Amino acid sequence: MKKLLIALVTLLPTLAMAAGGSNVHLESANVDLHDKESLERGLNLFQQYCSGCHSTQYQRYGRVADDLGISVDDMRKKYMFTDAKIGELMENAIPSADAAKWFGGAAPDLTLVARVRGQDWVYSYLKGFYKDESRPFGVNNTVFPLVGMPHVLEDLQGIPVKQEDGTFVTTGGKLNAEEYDQAVRDITGFLAYSADPVKLEREAMGWWVLGFLFFFFIIAYLLKKEYWKDVH
Repeated sequence: MKKLLIALVTLLPTLAMAAGGSNVHLESANVDLHDKESLERGLNLFQQYCSGCHSTQYQRYGRVADDLGISVDDMRKKYMFTDAKIGELMENAIPSADAAKWFGGAAPDLTLVARVRGQDWVYSYLKGFYKDESRPFGVNNTVFPLVGMPHVLEDLQGIPVKQEDGTFVTTGGKLNAEEYDQAVRDITGFLAYSADPVKLEREAMGWWVLGFLFFFFIIAYLLKKEYWKDVH
């Protein structure tokens, strides 16, 4: 519980800065937590593009490997870029003091961001970067105005440029619009999973509990009728 409270406190600066974008339209992420291939692609993209600054330090490498069906060897070779052990937490590579010096503040941990802000917010945020030369990193964000980070997925999406009519034209990028949407959905799915790793187990258990209660209700009802048949 203490660690979860610390994570929420870490997210507070991000939430406060993002308050100005709370009225923007959010696109539906349509995340499927049953799609383990998508979640693994999201893990791959997160580790490549996000984990240098952001951590998911309340999630463990071993737990992710087990949940997504990844072997320990593949987890080590493909997704662990430090000398961390398989059972350790997924922390980022930049010390907080260095991050604060270079970027003005340490990047927030993202373990709970999908739970706090919602999947649609994360999805729309990752799609919301556009060129803005007035900003320190040359980009702004439609969901998170005055964003304080670069567009780390620029080589995948390209850089959207805002036109006079308010629309955006994207130039460059390795992926087309549909492919980029899927990449962002994969990352969002991984963060949604990380925010609540036991969600699917909890939901599955819930059906068993409801089934048990229904079965027990029938037994209790028949038992009640048997006990009270002479009274009525």
